[in-house]
Amino acid sequence: MDLFEKCYSFTRADEVKEAGLYPYFHPIEENEGPVVVVEGKEMIMAGSNNYLGLTAHPLVKEAAFKAIEKYGTGCSGSRYLTGTLDLHIELEHRLAKFLGVESVLLFSTGYQTALGVISALVLRGDYIISDKENHACIMNGAMLAKGGFAEFKRYKHNDMEDLENVLKSIPDKAGKLVVSDGVFSVSGEIVNLPDLVKVAKKYGARVLIDDAHSTGVIGVGGRGTASHWNMTSEVDLTMGTFSKTFASLGGFVAGPERVINFLKHNSPAIIFSASPTPASCASALAALDILEKEPELVDKLIANADYMRKGFSDLGFNVLDSRTAIVGVVVGQVEAAFMTWRKLFDRGIFVNAFIPPGVPPNMSMMRTSYMSSHQKIHLDKILDAFLVTGKELGLLK
Repeated sequence: MDLFEKCYSFTRADEVKEAGLYPYFHPIEENEGPVVVVEGKEMIMAGSNNYLGLTAHPLVKEAAFKAIEKYGTGCSGSRYLTGTLDLHIELEHRLAKFLGVESVLLFSTGYQTALGVISALVLRGDYIISDKENHACIMNGAMLAKGGFAEFKRYKHNDMEDLENVLKSIPDKAGKLVVSDGVFSVSGEIVNLPDLVKVAKKYGARVLIDDAHSTGVIGVGGRGTASHWNMTSEVDLTMGTFSKTFASLGGFVAGPERVINFLKHNSPAIIFSASPTPASCASALAALDILEKEPELVDKLIANADYMRKGFSDLGFNVLDSRTAIVGVVVGQVEAAFMTWRKLFDRGIFVNAFIPPGVPPNMSMMRTSYMSSHQKIHLDKILDAFLVTGKELGLLK
């Protein structure tokens, strides 16, 4: 069989494009936060992970410009060799202080962070235990470790009884790492961290929480999931990304100095990848400055998302319950998702269409997400567009 046969027979995306319903890969031509330009048309952005609205902040952009002037556009090497700048060290120290941990290590992307941490820590004979709805980066990190003969098990979503059953089945002497999203990226649901930590400790397992959608969103001053539950000292490792609230690109893992030191010298994702660019680090540092000085941005963000949750629900939509920046509006079938997306797009609203396998069958949704920089006029226009679309497609209760 020709390896490429599957590629030539894959026509689903072409068919959706021909129907004019394709919701992916639409280039954004201008981006000022709540309002973007797509295909020459101004639209309200209701699908970005730019939660604090800092990608267009003057201080963030200025920091990137200055970093390029001083260091150039790239580091031309891995952190391990010639790719470490004083900016990397400064950002690691600042993040460690902000999060209340001993040490932080930067990676080039958030996705790479999960691969690099899990595959370096969980070795032959060790076990990864993962929530079934964790982000793909965690799943792929687990599969990478499995290729090195680690064991991979999953438990039912946010189900601590099932987590205990899985841990109970693992040999006592085996190393165990329980991994979960802090805020689940599709639903916006927050992990049941108190019970997860309690069960993990009972069976001698370490805990890794992915705060990609938590940092800058929940917790005291946006310090993430552990802070949200007042459990900062009880989570072993936290990983996150700069591509959301930190208005940049890159990732990090935070935890005990000895563990971070081990990862620094043993993770292939650090040793064999080019380091984060100067502009990326400077942008993240500037965003961190703003977050520390203006923690009220986090309150504004959640207030906006809560306003939309109530607004969608009052209109009669099926809305997923959460307390974060993500508001999922369930529309059901895949076809309904494509049609809803198209009608909203035509009405000047940019949202994300999530379909299986990204969501369960018959749970296709518009995954909307909000920014602290959204104004009430933006939010009301989104609700108006959803109302008209919902009536047209029979989506209202």
